[in-house]
Amino acid sequence: MTINCKGNLIDLTTPKVMGILNVTPNSFFDGGKHKSDKEILNQVENMLREGATFIDIGAYSSKPKAEFVSEKEELERILPVIQSILKQFPETILSVDTFRSEVAKVCVENGVAMINDISAGSLDENMFQIIAKYKVPYVMMHMRGTPQTMQSLTNYDNIVKEMIFYFSEKVAKATSLGITDLILDPGFGFAKTLEQNYEVLQNIELFQMLELPILVGISRKSMIYKVLNSNPNDALNGTTILNTIALMKGAKILRVHDVKEAVECVKLMQNLH
Repeated sequence: MTINCKGNLIDLTTPKVMGILNVTPNSFFDGGKHKSDKEILNQVENMLREGATFIDIGAYSSKPKAEFVSEKEELERILPVIQSILKQFPETILSVDTFRSEVAKVCVENGVAMINDISAGSLDENMFQIIAKYKVPYVMMHMRGTPQTMQSLTNYDNIVKEMIFYFSEKVAKATSLGITDLILDPGFGFAKTLEQNYEVLQNIELFQMLELPILVGISRKSMIYKVLNSNPNDALNGTTILNTIALMKGAKILRVHDVKEAVECVKLMQNLH
């Protein structure tokens, strides 16, 4: 199971870690933490040193009820960061977390190797065409509605069955356009209640029937700290536990704030046969 990132074939037989780099002022965990160029480059260097294969940059917070950010502002936030990282660390495999095709297009033209779309093309009908044109790996997440409305759209008859149907439709559309490097993200916390998040995690191996790599983004989310009556700052141990479960159930990419601990999860899991 490999994906092609700008000519680099990334083998996902051994799961990989994607480090999160938020350049939003309002992300739920690390919003506003990395303001200056120096702080951003230090954070990227740390994540690469700790074993991140991918760095995922986001400039639009997708937390519930996040405020709207214009396309222009999203690009103004993200482009200087991309250029700065690739100048300092040219080998870095960058992913951009966006649901806008124009943002995706400009970012890929500036050296980004992968697009991570929370809406799997639902919020911008041109996204699939851009991915097909530039032939970059595409992470398709399951969500309903928008970040502003998703928490009211949690009514499912059978959530796992409906998600598999959702993904199979998206995959069919993508492959019909010649998109080959697809990654599925169940979208923990997006249009799902606390109980539904755990139901999806419990059954995550069922998504393997689609024969595509699965990315899991659970890092420091409310499905952890609400159960533990804590907060995002105290959710690292819970993140590690759920990441381990996800790996046991076949996850191939862990999207995390804490790279070192996720890499350790992967290393230890490799010793279980």
